[in-house]
Amino acid sequence: MVDWEIRKLHILRTLSELGTVTATAEALRMTPSAVSQQLSGLAKQLGVVLLEAHGRRVRLTDAAHLVLRHAEAVFAQLERADAELAGYLQGEAGQVRVGAFSTSIPALVVPAVLELRRSHPGLTVSVREAEAAEAYELLSAGAVELALSLAAHAPTPRDPKFTRIELLADPLDVALPAGHPLVSAAGLRLADLAGEPWIFGSSGPWSEITRAACEAAGFVPEQAHAAADWSAILAMVGAGLGVALVPRMAVAVAVAGPAAGVAVRVLHADQPRRHVVAAVRRGAEEAPGLARVLGALRQAADARMFSSAE
Repeated sequence: MVDWEIRKLHILRTLSELGTVTATAEALRMTPSAVSQQLSGLAKQLGVVLLEAHGRRVRLTDAAHLVLRHAEAVFAQLERADAELAGYLQGEAGQVRVGAFSTSIPALVVPAVLELRRSHPGLTVSVREAEAAEAYELLSAGAVELALSLAAHAPTPRDPKFTRIELLADPLDVALPAGHPLVSAAGLRLADLAGEPWIFGSSGPWSEITRAACEAAGFVPEQAHAAADWSAILAMVGAGLGVALVPRMAVAVAVAGPAAGVAVRVLHADQPRRHVVAAVRRGAEEAPGLARVLGALRQAADARMFSSAE
């Protein structure tokens, strides 16, 4: 029987994810020659060719992809073993590290942490703000146990490395200057705002979400101003500089609600939503502490959905 070495399989998986030996070496704090040596050793042990030249780079062979398909099951089983060992050694105590995008922290993570402090005081939750791409890099690298992000920017449900948990469909409302003629319009639709100047980020997830929602409503938004911070966006709306789509979570957790001079309207007919998901490394969801954190996040999400429906 072949001697399957976990470390070498991990190196192969990292190369598959990052694409180059140099990037793999940097990520694993190895030298490129050490990475090549370990992969050559793995190829000899398995008796197959794992890499082939592709210009100045290398690419994985079909045999390498076959090996990785089975390796993912091995890694998932090891995560389950870690989860069971954690349950045996710690019960429901210990630490869970969470990487989460900005608006989810006050809306979901903080209520979840407060509930866990009451119900499971031995469990510590450490929170790290991170955008979607960074959150999954941290999760993959083992720097956090749970990543909270938007579904549009998360790995697909078929990704063998992660288990995704749907948490919340957050409605997107429109913020208008208080004196805008459409504030009192009945049955306001997103398409009614096609001719307005828009305020949203110059790049990143929120820019993509705003553009996608407007395009689904039949128009391309004219960006008059760019901002990523919600207080800045709402302040500009209040000053009459334009209109903006705002997630209900962001408005709800503002210090005093929307900024002065801002009217927030619900788009009843074609209301867009952004979907919030949690993700863990596959198999790790069985760890008692992590399961408790996921349960508290679901509870916070359910409470927010109930309040949004009222």
